[in-house]
Amino acid sequence: MSFLDCSCISHTTVQSVSIEDRYEDSSHHFLSSAASDCTLPGALGDDITGLSPEPGHYQLLAELGRGFNNMSQVSMARHTPSGQLVAIKHTNLDECTEEELLQLSNEVLLSRLFRHPNLLTSRLVFSSCCQLWILTPLMSYGSADALLRSYFPDGMSESLMAYLLHGVLKALEYLHQMGYVHRGLKASHILLSGDGRVYLSGLHSVYSMMRDGRRARAVFDMPHHSPALLPWLSPELLRQDLHGYGVKSDIYSLGIVACELVSGRVPFQDMPPTQMLLQKLHGSHCCLMDVAPFPLSKLGGLTVSRSGLDSGIGESVATGSLKHSASAPAPGHAPAAAATTPTTDRPQSPGPKNHSATLHGLVQQCLQQQPEQRPSASALLTHAFFKQVKRHTRDTFLNLMYPAVPLGSPPQDDSPVSSPPTPACHAAAAAATSPLPSDPQGGWDFS
Repeated sequence: MSFLDCSCISHTTVQSVSIEDRYEDSSHHFLSSAASDCTLPGALGDDITGLSPEPGHYQLLAELGRGFNNMSQVSMARHTPSGQLVAIKHTNLDECTEEELLQLSNEVLLSRLFRHPNLLTSRLVFSSCCQLWILTPLMSYGSADALLRSYFPDGMSESLMAYLLHGVLKALEYLHQMGYVHRGLKASHILLSGDGRVYLSGLHSVYSMMRDGRRARAVFDMPHHSPALLPWLSPELLRQDLHGYGVKSDIYSLGIVACELVSGRVPFQDMPPTQMLLQKLHGSHCCLMDVAPFPLSKLGGLTVSRSGLDSGIGESVATGSLKHSASAPAPGHAPAAAATTPTTDRPQSPGPKNHSATLHGLVQQCLQQQPEQRPSASALLTHAFFKQVKRHTRDTFLNLMYPAVPLGSPPQDDSPVSSPPTPACHAAAAAATSPLPSDPQGGWDFS
């Protein structure tokens, strides 16, 4: 049964979106031209479209987090007929308001529209009575934010950062050509699969620039959960004036993400909103630690990169699993794994680091005060900083990721497994919210 036909949401009016036909040719063009550039040699892909839309065919192995105002439970699951691991986000539709149902339906519709190897879309969505199930491939390496907190507390290498940002730019190029602005770009929305493919998630914040069949010069809508996104948002978006903002707003966010990845800290994170706005409006954009915008003695207040609320399934996979691996080695694994135990504490006063001139040039271009002075996503893909990406194979990618390890399946003998929801609505709700093996430190929220 289709999500949009589910009787549990018949009380709300869902507006039809006639955009699939409009962009079908463009979507297939980008899919065919970009697919060869987005997969490492030897990658197996993350296709889940062939899996069955039947809740009884999935074993819920571990709870990875909660989201969507704490109404959705995100779990790692195994498709029992094939043995394939997936991530599942299931939501009780009876508990959703009409506005929340519209958000869910729009996210599903956009997932059906977008087709790009670097976008994490929900290609398999089905309902079981009042439960909505959204399946995505399991992101074995999790999010860039979780990698920073668990394995790279002082920032990633420039090679790994270039690899991640190159995949993000491919996704942004596609979205911008399709007439959409992402508005939610941050490290927690950059996901990495076990075969080395980079995905951009966070489609809940995507906004169309198409008006009456024509592309608008600017839009004026403020993203949902904007307080959590403030450090990444562009000056023109925060200004909220008559000039509005466009796709170049995402390029500014990319520059902030570059600083976040290379230092392990989010620029402007600890500033009050008013001070942050003034800093951005005045053009303070030197966010790399070797060119600090204020004396190093004042950097003591910087805290761990916390990417705020996240609606993507991928971050739940990353955060819960990586922190679980930090707490104790899995049964059957060698004690040597403790040697690479992730760290959860960040040094509070980082010293300056020497970064390449190409990285400085990239950040400077992305963080230009005036949007028209920033390059497009297509232009940034030709930047000298990304020349190193072409040299990477699967083996060199694994070297870049060390000491991070991909998430695997919990041992079947020791890990309790939940039962799939039964056909009854209340039984399904109880099964979806039943306790599962989870991150012992808890507290994860992926709205």
